[in-house]
Amino acid sequence: MHDTAESSNEGFDASQYPLVVRDLTVAYQRKPVLWEVDYTAPQGSLIAIVGPNGAGKSTLLKAILDLIPRLSGEVLIFGKPYRKQRARVGYVPQRESVDWDFPVSALDVVAMGLYRQIGWCRPVTRRYRAQALEALRHVGLAELAQRQISQLSGGQQQRVFLARALVQNADLYLMDEPFASVDAATEQAIVDVLRELRSRGKTALVVHHDLGSVTDYFDQVVLLNMRVVAAGPTSEVFTPENIRATYGGKLALLDEVGESMRLGRG
Repeated sequence: MHDTAESSNEGFDASQYPLVVRDLTVAYQRKPVLWEVDYTAPQGSLIAIVGPNGAGKSTLLKAILDLIPRLSGEVLIFGKPYRKQRARVGYVPQRESVDWDFPVSALDVVAMGLYRQIGWCRPVTRRYRAQALEALRHVGLAELAQRQISQLSGGQQQRVFLARALVQNADLYLMDEPFASVDAATEQAIVDVLRELRSRGKTALVVHHDLGSVTDYFDQVVLLNMRVVAAGPTSEVFTPENIRATYGGKLALLDEVGESMRLGRG
């Protein structure tokens, strides 16, 4: 069940959608990681990308952001290539991919999200620092604004990156496993921010690893294993059959998740 059949229909207007991916293929050293991926993201949705390790979830986000080359395919952000729409896209990378020893404060990191407004190599004025501080307050870290980023806990660092994305006031957010290895308070803070973004008509595409919380946190899901196995509303697509097709029966959690879903839905 692909959510993208209409993208090939005559009269389809890609500018009405935050993200359209068509026939996307990505390979590392000639080994395909993503193969002919098609997907259209609905606006104002929280979308989980789930799949096994090596399924290409993080690669998909990086390909959308032009961080890695594509063998083939097209990616459109509101109908235009990413390079023309950078200001409309916010990105939260995996925490493990960041050098946390860089000598900057939490407030400095959040202010980096405003550089397109401020201009490169220009001073961060009081107005912009106030915006950055408000974003930190939003994720419950205002009191740690001057703390060195390396001195924060993993969950606090993740919230700082979330605040940096928020301050951009983007229309499409790409988040790479924001819930990974965070404490309960940070998880709730992330969920609250995601729901507020949705209430403002924003779209978030989130790589997510916890199958048990997909139905609680996301209204749309993309089941990915090199190709899109299924995509659409969570209530319709996130079924034990589709999950098993995505993970190839390798996941011990499958039966447990499937049983809890059956019980939960009667």
